[in-house]
Amino acid sequence: MPGDVNIAYVAALLADEARASMIVALGDDRAMTAGELARCASVKPSTASAHLARLVESGLLVVERQGRHHYFRLADLSIMDAIESLALFAPAKPIRSLRDSTIAGALRSARMCYNHLAGELGVAVTQALLEKRIVREVEDGYAVSEDGQRWLCEFGVMTPKKRSLLFAPHHIDWSERRHHLAGALGAALAKRLFEVGWVRRLPSSRAVRVTEEGRTELARVFGLHPTEEMCLHARPVAV
Repeated sequence: MPGDVNIAYVAALLADEARASMIVALGDDRAMTAGELARCASVKPSTASAHLARLVESGLLVVERQGRHHYFRLADLSIMDAIESLALFAPAKPIRSLRDSTIAGALRSARMCYNHLAGELGVAVTQALLEKRIVREVEDGYAVSEDGQRWLCEFGVMTPKKRSLLFAPHHIDWSERRHHLAGALGAALAKRLFEVGWVRRLPSSRAVRVTEEGRTELARVFGLHPTEEMCLHARPVAV
């Protein structure tokens, strides 16, 4: 008969800054190579390989082979629930360079929290949905009325019906300390914003940026006015 859960084992894996950085870098549900993860964690490729081997062995990551390349991704996106919860209590990393400052600013402005928008942009979109009465706050999340479902459908976001309401959970955004829309609805909305080209992912980063078209359309549709830091023409993120 197995004993109680060994939380210390997982905690020890995440206690290493390089491994924690790799887990966080994979938090937008994309697969990355060992070289990309080495750069994200600021370690040598050989060191990254050793860390990745431990993370795969532990079951936190899975690896897929495509030709000569190996791609790593989270074994289960629920891992990020634990990471986001810890982030609420974690101190900010010290800023030691212009690169650190640029990356931190980009992530706080707009980023992916596994498959939905987070950061200042994610919170702003959620607030706009509340103000437009597309969603309303309920315990532990948001509910979408039939009118809200029709609006989302017209916008291109298909939502399954659940009685007369659709429930969407929320997350406390670690950088904004406010709620942002999560769950299937948050993922579907983010996917639609990518499809119409209003936001764009940045390579090898969880950060996203608003395009020129997106800047205009987010103002028209949601009443949002993205900051300069959120926009694509802002200083690029170097990883």
